Amino acid sequence: MHTSLELKREVEAVQIPSGESIKLPLGLKVIITQSLGGTYTVATDFGLARISAKDVDALGIDPEAQKKEQESSSSNIPDDASDLEAQVWNQLKNVYDPEIPVNIVDLGLVYDCHVEQTEDGKSKALVKMTLTAPGCGMGPTIAADAQSRIMTIEDMDDAAVELVWEPAWNQGMISIEGKMKLGMI
Repeated sequence: MHTSLELKREVEAVQIPSGESIKLPLGLKVIITQSLGGTYTVATDFGLARISAKDVDALGIDPEAQKKEQESSSSNIPDDASDLEAQVWNQLKNVYDPEIPVNIVDLGLVYDCHVEQTEDGKSKALVKMTLTAPGCGMGPTIAADAQSRIMTIEDMDDAAVELVWEPAWNQGMISIEGKMKLGMI
């Protein structure tokens, strides 16, 4: 992909891999190195940065066209998932580690996902996920992206995404589709 362009406005971004918030100035030349799940990883003179879906206009990208990007496959979604849980899994398939071109579901990073009904009858998604490496500075950003995606579901009232470290993630957890995208098979 590697598209080169100038930013159309100043934009908040997340520095990769530290996870620190930074501002990229209007007119900065960037190269889009990855665009998955609606977020964009860009290379700058200062290193890599991630621009969120809400700020794609800074790249000169039509936000409506970007919203139509959907992940259609259903791999790694449990067969016994309820309709609402399947919607959560599908939203999680739009979340990416900005350094890896495979979504967190196909990477095997989501360990548990279920929806419970609270005492007042509201739906709350509870997700446990991990990272490929415990020291990854992007962890809180990826978890927040997951929570934000879940909250776009019409019948969802609340969501909690917890980062866990047991069991330790390994490459054997990657789905067949993920391994194919990474050239592992």
